[in-house]
Amino acid sequence: MSESPRYQCFEVDVTDRIAHVRLCRPDALNSMTREFWLELPQCMQDIEANTDARVIVISSTGKHFSAGMDLGVFTDPKAVPMTGDPGRMAENLRRVVLQLQDTVTSLEKVRLPVLAALQGGCIGGALDMVCAADSRYCTRDAWFTIKETELGMTADVGTLQRLPKLMPEGVVRELAYTGRRFGADEAHRLGFVNAVYDSHEAMLEGVMEIARTIAANSPLAVTGCKEMLNFSRDHSVEDSLKYMANWQSGMFRPNDMMKTFQAQGQKQVPEYDDLFPVKGLFDS
Repeated sequence: MSESPRYQCFEVDVTDRIAHVRLCRPDALNSMTREFWLELPQCMQDIEANTDARVIVISSTGKHFSAGMDLGVFTDPKAVPMTGDPGRMAENLRRVVLQLQDTVTSLEKVRLPVLAALQGGCIGGALDMVCAADSRYCTRDAWFTIKETELGMTADVGTLQRLPKLMPEGVVRELAYTGRRFGADEAHRLGFVNAVYDSHEAMLEGVMEIARTIAANSPLAVTGCKEMLNFSRDHSVEDSLKYMANWQSGMFRPNDMMKTFQAQGQKQVPEYDDLFPVKGLFDS
């Protein structure tokens, strides 16, 4: 990333068309502060607009992936007023929750596949976040919890909406009602994580190898896969098939297929053009 933006909560490195985003506050258990919620969608936008990345890997530092929401977010009177007219307080809180939800949804909205590499605890708001990733991988010591229930509130940033699409609903209901932890083996058995690794180093090596495979494919084909899978998750099969036909009639061109066949015939690795960067209409 040229002129890489400086973040308080993340370190970003782009190498070989893989953007590696690391949570970088291990002394604070990578808790999700106000800055975290502001920076995450900006980070996704910066990667799309200013790098040649074709896949994003999100990992963390320290013993735990993330302790989840920093309670200071909800105790900041500037963000969440605790006095005044109840109706106005409620309207303000609704907008705060919607903004938090939009932050997590940025992982779905970014065109690039997002792979989450998790170690230790993935708690509360952190679980909300990784539910929005395309795929999840973890170390054997990883564990997950819908912590909000134990704190006396209902999880409100995406876990209850996304996790039932990733795991059996009856299990999700149990986890939500009880707030109990579930570990790496259970997460793997239920399909929440793709693979479990014995160490953090082995996990990153494995996830980066998957990322390299993705980055070697046609970025137009990959982003089309993400668009279709996200749409199909939320719509009927009939509607999804129609959307697929519309996408294909507009986006499909034989250029990348021809490059694939030519490279195979020459026993070479195909080289595909990058997607155009995502920028605002008047961005330089």
